[in-house]
Amino acid sequence: MDKQVVIIGAGPAGLTAAYKLLTETDYKPLILEESDVIGGISRTVNVGGDRMDIGGHRFFSKNDEVMDFWRGLMPVQGSPAMDDKILGREKPLAPNGPDPEKEDRVMLIRDRVSRIYFLKHFFDYPISLSGSTIKNMGFGRTLKAGFGYMKAMAVKKPEDSLENFYINRFGRPLYEMFFEDYTAKVWGISPKEISADWGAQRVKGLSLRKAVAAMLKKPFQSKKSIEQKNVETSLIEQFIYPKKGPGQLWETLAEEVKKLGGIIEMNVKVRELITENGRIVKAIAEKDGRDVEYTGEEFISTMPIKDLVAGMKGDKVPEEVKKIASELPYRDFMTVGVLVNKLKIKNTTGRKTLAGLVPDTWIYIQERDVEMGRLQIFNNWSPYMVSDPENTVWIGLEYFCNEGDEMWNMPDGEFCDFAVGELEKIGIIDSADVIKTKRIKIKKAYPAYFGVYKDFDKVREYLDLFENLYCIGRNGQHRYNNMDHSMLTAFEAVGSIKAGKHEKENVWNVNTEKEYHEKK
Repeated sequence: MDKQVVIIGAGPAGLTAAYKLLTETDYKPLILEESDVIGGISRTVNVGGDRMDIGGHRFFSKNDEVMDFWRGLMPVQGSPAMDDKILGREKPLAPNGPDPEKEDRVMLIRDRVSRIYFLKHFFDYPISLSGSTIKNMGFGRTLKAGFGYMKAMAVKKPEDSLENFYINRFGRPLYEMFFEDYTAKVWGISPKEISADWGAQRVKGLSLRKAVAAMLKKPFQSKKSIEQKNVETSLIEQFIYPKKGPGQLWETLAEEVKKLGGIIEMNVKVRELITENGRIVKAIAEKDGRDVEYTGEEFISTMPIKDLVAGMKGDKVPEEVKKIASELPYRDFMTVGVLVNKLKIKNTTGRKTLAGLVPDTWIYIQERDVEMGRLQIFNNWSPYMVSDPENTVWIGLEYFCNEGDEMWNMPDGEFCDFAVGELEKIGIIDSADVIKTKRIKIKKAYPAYFGVYKDFDKVREYLDLFENLYCIGRNGQHRYNNMDHSMLTAFEAVGSIKAGKHEKENVWNVNTEKEYHEKK
């Protein structure tokens, strides 16, 4: 069909691209989504009235267009949320904004509190040399960390691995205490074997010096605005968040796309892209047990590059490209929702919370004797995520694994029992307080930066030969993008289509340059 753009995937990147096409061009988007849910990994899962955020999604960006996009879809609250009202907490409310106690289409303003749980104590995240850090580490560890940091400032290692990337910013002792084991949990291999590209994209300019500087400035900063453009992303104090989780925003966007004339087909798995003379001519997808052909003038893909290249038919794919793409590494993910009557860990921060709950949105679990990587507390993301936020605590335990490994293959009930046992082992809960559990599995959640990834540019160069193909989003670019970066790739792709230039460089450049969209 003329002027039709076929978009593979109804996650943040695909939905954003569709909306931009509808509002800025005369192209009509057709989204093909493999699953029956909107939002990809950014969806919300409703478990009997208690909602889970898969992976934790802070809505924050230093890009004005992204922030305006989010706030245009869901306005920022103009009245206190339920927990803020009860506790008398002040927030920089939006003039004439909606009341979250009365309306659902609203963004809440939430405080960012994330800490590290190590040696059964809490440490600041990112790590800083605060009084509590020194007390919890002990004099010997603190002294060692200080000398290690000074050495790292004087002697820099070549940044040819993620390990050296972290050591250059924090020193070896802090790296070994707070980064080495956790990173190995996430990726399943030593940070020595992971490209420094991951650190460059995820923590950019963060260092111990900047973390300490942010801590010292904090008492003098105004809380009258949620704009924090000059703060490193990992150090932001507040963010906006949909009342009922991230999936609510993407479901809202999907409805807007449909209202504007866009088409979204669910449970449609794209298996092949037929190529001819350097162009994509059609997609073949499985729908209702049969193959269906979809044609378009332009194609936008958010599907994993491994699957994309494997499905390309027509023009012969070079063997080297085919091999690299087939071996691209991914890390799969599982989260276990656990509803409990209470936590054993206590709030000693001085922050006001319902029922004395610890204030963290998520906690990085550094304890070496458990497989758990992170723990979310959904009450603190939004009280409206929990059916009874004053009397129960709804938490999410995050595990990083490979599809088909021992953890992945465990039956749901058995794995939930295992996860609850780990929580009890490190002193977070008593198993007697558990009310219900639920496991969710996500395939290819994290594109990985090791193995054949070093040759990824050869795959990218091949894909760029197809003038009407745009690869966007996290899996579409094999890049560990945040939501805002995924959206920015969509902005750039639509901008290129609109201009009729078929340029790909700006699409790929999102979230690669150190300063790109991160600082004004």
